[in-house]
Amino acid sequence: MSKYSDYQGLLIEVIEHTAVVTFDNPPAHTWTVQSLTNLRDLVLELNQDNDIYALVLTGGGNKFFSAGADLNVFASGDKKVAADMSDIFGQAFETLSNYRGVSIAAINGYSMGGGLEVALACDLRIAEEHAVMALPEASVGLLPCAGGTQNLAILVGEGWTKRMILCGERVDSTTALRIGLVEEVAEKGKGKDVAIALASKVAKQSPVAVTACKKLIQKNRTMPIINALPLEREAFVELFDSEDQTEGVQAFLEKRQPVWSNK
Repeated sequence: MSKYSDYQGLLIEVIEHTAVVTFDNPPAHTWTVQSLTNLRDLVLELNQDNDIYALVLTGGGNKFFSAGADLNVFASGDKKVAADMSDIFGQAFETLSNYRGVSIAAINGYSMGGGLEVALACDLRIAEEHAVMALPEASVGLLPCAGGTQNLAILVGEGWTKRMILCGERVDSTTALRIGLVEEVAEKGKGKDVAIALASKVAKQSPVAVTACKKLIQKNRTMPIINALPLEREAFVELFDSEDQTEGVQAFLEKRQPVWSNK
């Protein structure tokens, strides 16, 4: 049994160096305060686990990845409820975005609202061929508040972000691949396998180097390139304090596979 199996609404399986998390709130895997809190806490725990290099997220079954928030939560119009829900959405997905390793969303069906936003918070996205993605919040007088307006624009640009949010346009897997919303399309039922195979490639990389690279890549979200370039050089030198750097170079010179310690 996985040592991460106690998180309500999330089924966790560990495959070698990859944690596979399956959303488990049928029928549509909508988010609750508890499941969002659990996702946040799980990612924080995974950050401390040197044996886990990658994280795969998917939905149970083959119809829904996640339909986002349950609108019944907002039916009362209570602003305090709205504030609390938006806050935990932000905590969960921003923690996911800052995950130490590589996160991959295996989108295996409808991915709507907060269900798409959790995928947008991941590093990579695999969509099964029948998947449908949308941010339809404006159609019910709301807006995507868990990174949707920002993370979608980073991936697909302002034009398609406005089509999806302002016009409520749904996107199929073919269009998602074309506009850069996903990196690959898989056959129905194969998304998780493709994501796990991609995660296995991560395990061949130094996890310490991957963490440093990810932080640098995401610097473009907060600073101009002229400020990020010196940080790139500093991070390169800092890697020489790691055990992985020594192991990686020695393994290459000795013509063998490196054994990473994530230290």
